[in-house]
Amino acid sequence: MAAATGLRERKKQRTRELIAGTARRLFVERGFDAVPVAEIAREAEVSEKTVFNYFPTKEDLVFWRLESFEDELLSAVRDRDAGESIVDAFGRFVMQRRGLLAAEDPEAIERLAGITRMIVCSPALLAREREIFDRYTRSLADVIASERGAHPGDVEPWVVANALMGVHRALVDYTRRRVVEGTRNPALSREVRAQGRRALATLGAGL
Repeated sequence: MAAATGLRERKKQRTRELIAGTARRLFVERGFDAVPVAEIAREAEVSEKTVFNYFPTKEDLVFWRLESFEDELLSAVRDRDAGESIVDAFGRFVMQRRGLLAAEDPEAIERLAGITRMIVCSPALLAREREIFDRYTRSLADVIASERGAHPGDVEPWVVANALMGVHRALVDYTRRRVVEGTRNPALSREVRAQGRRALATLGAGL
């Protein structure tokens, strides 16, 4: 039973990655708004219903991995070592090299740069991303409020969460702007980390 369940989960994961990979390729080639879900389904050799079974919205084809990012972010704050501040725990997590900042292979870097250009050219994707970041902020505020025993309606956890997520959002925007301008690793990674350290130091002094 366990083996059969494991096999089914692996097949589902392969299907998910096939659909997402197909969508990503088409989106980078022609733009997010120009590619219908029906075409993605044909290219991936699945039904349109199957696509929506795995990805409830078209935007989720791009942002589907962000759910695990949220879980990891909240865990970094919730499970931090005794004596470590919320700002330090948050900073330790967001300053990890991942995605574009971790890529070293030129082909991988340009592939990720193509995805970046695709996102910044799509109002629909940018709007969906704002919704996701807003959800992160609410979840982080809940963690902070629970830890501090805040009364319902207290604004402090919300203020702290917004300030911290503001750093993350600003670094995402900075990274994308520099990528579009042509900056690549290792210079890109150094620039972003320097910007992040300064921003976190500012919050650390005030929070």
